Amino acid sequence: MSRIALYPGSFDPVTNGHLDVVRQAVGLCDRLVVAVAIHAGKKPLFSTEERLDMLREVCGPIAQNAGCAFDCTTYDNLTVTAARKLGATIMIRGLRDGTDLDYEMQLAGMNEAMAPEVHTVFVPASVAVRPITATLVRQIAQMGGDYSAFVPSSVAASLKAKFAG
Repeated sequence: MSRIALYPGSFDPVTNGHLDVVRQAVGLCDRLVVAVAIHAGKKPLFSTEERLDMLREVCGPIAQNAGCAFDCTTYDNLTVTAARKLGATIMIRGLRDGTDLDYEMQLAGMNEAMAPEVHTVFVPASVAVRPITATLVRQIAQMGGDYSAFVPSSVAASLKAKFAG
């Protein structure tokens, strides 16, 4: 039986923090599915397809080098519903700090109540990427700051194109 893990998020944009989680996650499963959450009420900077393309480009090679199957998808329902549909028994969640832990523990408890077969695995962020959030990266980009240390180079180019002229 293969171990399928789901790593959900908005990934708007993909950051070096996300890649850090993926690098750790591929060692915990046979197949990693990164799932972009679609929320009708939110207006993301990047389209769903752009985010999927970025994820495939930067996360795919990490998984391949680790010998882990990799896929990207979207979902617009409960995360545990998406996990069940994909056959995932592991839910990957990244933690930057204690605030993340408090929130993620609540989510994990609710998810466990709804889907006890899906086990949440917390992955602590490496020191170098702990302060990175997609929200801060978007704000830095919108205000003309240098975000290149926080995202892969291909994502930096996509951000530059979004905010060009």
